[in-house]
Amino acid sequence: MLFIDNRGITDPALNLALEEYALKTFPADEDYLLFYINEPSIIIGKNQNTVEEINAAYVKNNGIHVVRRLSGGGAVYHDLGNLNFSFITNDDGKSFHNYRKFTEPVVQALRGLGVEAELTGRNDIQVGERKISGNAQYSTKGRMFSHGTLMFESQIDNVVSALNVNPEKIKSKGVKSIRSRVANISEFLREPIAIGEFRQRLLESIFGDTDIPEYKLAEADWEAVRKLADERYRNWDWNYGRSPSFNVRKTLRIEGAGTFDVRLNVEGGKIAEAAVFGDFFGAWDAQEFADKLVGVKYDEEAVRALLDEVDLTRYFGAVTKEQWLELMF
Repeated sequence: MLFIDNRGITDPALNLALEEYALKTFPADEDYLLFYINEPSIIIGKNQNTVEEINAAYVKNNGIHVVRRLSGGGAVYHDLGNLNFSFITNDDGKSFHNYRKFTEPVVQALRGLGVEAELTGRNDIQVGERKISGNAQYSTKGRMFSHGTLMFESQIDNVVSALNVNPEKIKSKGVKSIRSRVANISEFLREPIAIGEFRQRLLESIFGDTDIPEYKLAEADWEAVRKLADERYRNWDWNYGRSPSFNVRKTLRIEGAGTFDVRLNVEGGKIAEAAVFGDFFGAWDAQEFADKLVGVKYDEEAVRALLDEVDLTRYFGAVTKEQWLELMF
């Protein structure tokens, strides 16, 4: 495995562009690890409706970046007290949804610092009942990354203020608020250290050495990263998109899969437009499935016939046909 040095960049558009560039262009015979820290930002999951995930007034007044990532899952708040990691590797057909494979080296590194961390639920790292990390994955053309946050000394009150959290998600987790559920890693350390030293200790633990092998980016690589940042991660259409007008809206939280929000325009009894939002994880593009709904009668039997020909798990994770029909009807 090789380490990718991002040169201390804190621009979220550049960091997400670097991650995508490494995934799609670096030699596939190596695995890679990328660390990055972002300025105050909301990083939106690929399948989410941005305008409903953020507190727009707070975001504007505080100059917070809003950037959509490639992976699914929920919106997260980043700031200079949050260290992000990304493992970039081949998708062997067994690794997507296997969060333990990628979080275990991080968990072991945290334990070496006296933090009693463990992977819980779908994709969280917790200390006791307190969440310190959320993780997500993305796969394309035989390659994938598994990335996550590490809240080291983040401004937790800003997390609460910047995000609009679905009350159903809070309710399903049996807690009163985000503020009561999340924690900073610095609270659990045996001795106080700065985030730079924390980063270095994680690297040494993961690589098992103080000599960290690196992948060296050429200036041509950085030019391509900057171009990708401009074309995708600074693009309003990518970050906000346009939610279609709709006359049918159905929402459901499915245990083990996430929250789903289906929006349809139904004209003459048939689905004319469809969109699926949520914090779910899928290997395939959710919009591809939504497009399959277009032209289908808005009728349970008609949709059931379509679902007989579709592998829902590839788009949405652990979702059954009956659960999807419950969601839509």
